[in-house]
Amino acid sequence: MREIGHFVGGKEVKGTSGRFGDVFNPNTGEVQARVAYAKHSEVEHAIANAAAAFPAWAATNPQRRARVMFKFLELIHNQFDELARLLSSEHGKTFADSKGDIQRGLEVVEFACGIPHLMKGEFSEGAGPGIDLYSFRQPLGVVAGITPFNFPAMIPLWKCAPAIACGNAFILKPSERDPSVPMRLAELFIKAGLPPGVLNVVNGDKEAVDTILTDPRIQAVGFVGSSPIAEYIYATGTASGKRVQCFGGAKNHMIVMPDADMDQAVDALIGAGYGSAGERCMAVSVAVPVGKKTADTLVQKLIPRVENLKIGPATDPHVDYGPLVTRALLTKVRDYIDIGVKEGAKLLVDGRNFKLQGYENGNFIGGCLFDEVDPDMRIYKEEIFGPVLSVVRAKNYEEAVRLPSENEYGNGVAIFTRDGDTARDFTSRVQVGMVGVNFAIPVPLSYYTFGGWKRSGFGDLNQHGPDSIRFYTKTKTVTARWPSGTKEGAEFVIPTMR
Repeated sequence: MREIGHFVGGKEVKGTSGRFGDVFNPNTGEVQARVAYAKHSEVEHAIANAAAAFPAWAATNPQRRARVMFKFLELIHNQFDELARLLSSEHGKTFADSKGDIQRGLEVVEFACGIPHLMKGEFSEGAGPGIDLYSFRQPLGVVAGITPFNFPAMIPLWKCAPAIACGNAFILKPSERDPSVPMRLAELFIKAGLPPGVLNVVNGDKEAVDTILTDPRIQAVGFVGSSPIAEYIYATGTASGKRVQCFGGAKNHMIVMPDADMDQAVDALIGAGYGSAGERCMAVSVAVPVGKKTADTLVQKLIPRVENLKIGPATDPHVDYGPLVTRALLTKVRDYIDIGVKEGAKLLVDGRNFKLQGYENGNFIGGCLFDEVDPDMRIYKEEIFGPVLSVVRAKNYEEAVRLPSENEYGNGVAIFTRDGDTARDFTSRVQVGMVGVNFAIPVPLSYYTFGGWKRSGFGDLNQHGPDSIRFYTKTKTVTARWPSGTKEGAEFVIPTMR
C-alpha cells in the first residue's frame, strides 16, 4: 500500500512516529494509502530546515522570487489534469470541480507573481530639514499554514504562495484526509527553483498542530477549518506571541426577492447549495425567499431540480456531485437530517437512502431539501457541510436582512433582485464579510481579500489580495538625515519636522 510521509528539505521523507492514518477513496470506501502522522520532533526538524533556509531566501531579490512563481505556474499547467484526477481520488469532488479547486489556487500564485510591486514601500523626500522618511516591508521568517480537506489545492496555495513570494519560509500542515496534492505541490515548487527548506509539508494531527502553534521559531500561522478549531488555534497561537489569521465555519444565506429572476435564482441555489456535495465554506445552505408567493414558487421549482440531481463517482464527467470525503461526514450529515425532521422542518426531498449500484460502500448521499425551517432549529444554526438546503421563509425584506446579520457566522451572503436600490441597501447593511448581488458564491478574485466576519473569521487580516502581503510581512520605517557639517547641538525635546 502506498505510504505518504512528509516533505522536508526539498524531498519526501518517511515518517518515524509509527502513527498513521488511512486515506480513503470516497467513491468506493476502500483504503488507498496511509499517511504518516508527525511527532513533535519531526515537526521541529521541518521548522529547523525552514529556519536555516530563510535568510538566503529572504535576501533573494523579489523579481527572482517571482520567477519561481512563474515557473511553478508553467509546471502546474503542464500537469493540470493529472493533479485534478489525484485530487478527485482522495476528496471525491468531480474532475471539473477539482480543476476549479486548482485554478482558484493558481490565481493567487498569479497575484504573487507581482511581488516586486506588492513589496514596495513609501518614500517622502524632505519630510523635514534635510530629512527623508521612508518605509519598506520585510518577511517575518518562518510561517505556517494549517489547511482543510475540502480544498486540498486552493487553500494551501492561498497560504503558501504569498508567504513564499514575500521571502518567508513556510511550514504546511494539510488535511490528513487528502494529503497527496499538497505533497505534489511542494515537489513542483522545488522543480520551479524554490530552494530546499523554504517549503516543508508535515502531515499529522493535533500533535503536529500544537507543535506549530507553540514553537517560538514560527512567527505567523494561517488556518482554515471549523470555527471551534479556529478559535482554539487563534487563542493558542496568539498566546504564544504569533500573528494568527483563522477562518472558520459558515451558514451562508441567499435572499430571493419577489422581483428576482426565479429561474436564475433556482439555478444559483442548485449549483451553490449542492456543488461539491455542499463541502464548501461558501456553499449556500439557507435560501430566504421574501413573501409567501415567492417562497411557494421557489420551493416548487427547487423540488424537481433536487430530485433529479445526478450523483456518482468523481470519475463520471456527467454527474453534478460525487461522494462526501469520509464515512464519518456521511454519518454526520444523515444525523443532521434526522434532527431537522424531529425539529419539525418539512423534508421535501430526502436523499438519505441514496444508493449507487457498484459503489454501495461509497460515501454517497442524495440531495436534501427542507422547507419551513425555523431560525431556532439546529439545522439552521449549525454548519452541516453536506448537500442539504434549508428554506427559511421571510415575511418581508427587513426580516431577510436580519437573518444573516444576526446569525453567528458571517462568511458569505447573496441577494437576487432586479432592483438596484434594494441591492445597494442590502450590501451596505448586511453584517456579513462577502456579499453577492445576483451571484451566489461571492468568492473575490485573488487581488481582493477573502474573509468572513463574526465566528467565520478570527484575526485582523484576510486571505489573499493586499491583506496577504500585510500578514506575511512587517513594515520598517526609516527617518534619515545626512550630516551637513554644521553642528546643531543636542536636542532634549521630541523631534518635530519644523
